[in-house]
Amino acid sequence: MREGQTKSMTAGGSVTGAETREGYYVGMCFAASEKRLYFPSQAPEIWRVFLLLAVLLPTIACTLIYYWSRDQWAHHPLARTLALYALPQSGWRAVASSVNTEFRRIDKFATGAPGARVIVTDTWVMKVTTYRVHVAQQQDVHLTVTESQQHDLSPDSNLPVQLLTIRVASASPAVQAFDIRLNSTEYGELCEKLRAPIRSAANVVIHQSLGDLFLETFASLVEVNPAYSVPSSQDLEACIGCMQTRASVKLVKTCQEAAEGECQQCYCRPMWCLTCMGKWFASRQDPQRPDTWLASRVPCPTCRARFCILDVCAVR
Repeated sequence: MREGQTKSMTAGGSVTGAETREGYYVGMCFAASEKRLYFPSQAPEIWRVFLLLAVLLPTIACTLIYYWSRDQWAHHPLARTLALYALPQSGWRAVASSVNTEFRRIDKFATGAPGARVIVTDTWVMKVTTYRVHVAQQQDVHLTVTESQQHDLSPDSNLPVQLLTIRVASASPAVQAFDIRLNSTEYGELCEKLRAPIRSAANVVIHQSLGDLFLETFASLVEVNPAYSVPSSQDLEACIGCMQTRASVKLVKTCQEAAEGECQQCYCRPMWCLTCMGKWFASRQDPQRPDTWLASRVPCPTCRARFCILDVCAVR
């Protein structure tokens, strides 16, 4: 943990911004001389407030940096957090050295965007944001999956994604709890790196594989398709795929007109449940091209008529 990188990252941004404002004010003194900005007492009130802020902010920032730097930066928020884990005969620098050593190892778990990086080493759980570093020791933390968010498409690819929010709470009340977020497909790797178990809220279901995520997305898309009304004379039989539940979907061409497109009309009666139809759809996909799954077409498992997800209708 290099001191130059961690000591004044919050205040440093304020100083740079204030210097820019001061330079802007000086430039306006020449560009708008009619406003008499070079005499602050005669300048318009809005410009006097602007000048006050331009002077006050760097003063506050410099004062804060000076306070942090006292006693060899022992007052810096990160140093104070690390000091909570220091042995009586050592200080926060010994803890920082331990964190640095483990951080350099290639077997650490790391994920997340640059502005919210999550790093787990053999001893530490860390969250690195733009202006703060959260640190907790593995042996002292309780981890709980508090929330999951399902998205049909990831910002980085045309794939469904589930994002998990995990609460990291230390047994020490002096260490502030924090949240980390990660993709559910990385959950298993995280568990392997952690010593403590991760508890899950009762309403959170974790999908650790791409197949699980696809089935969840498949079901959500089918829900918005037009429903199929079963004739009163027809009884629904058990799903021929699992024989555990009743058939719940029917293939009806709704994506385009009957004579248009690659999809075909299926004349089979309802014979499959939603889960088995989703598994069949996924089994016919190219595992190397998961970004094409949602837009692909597959043959009906019974009559081989080609259909897409828009043609899968829930039975009502």
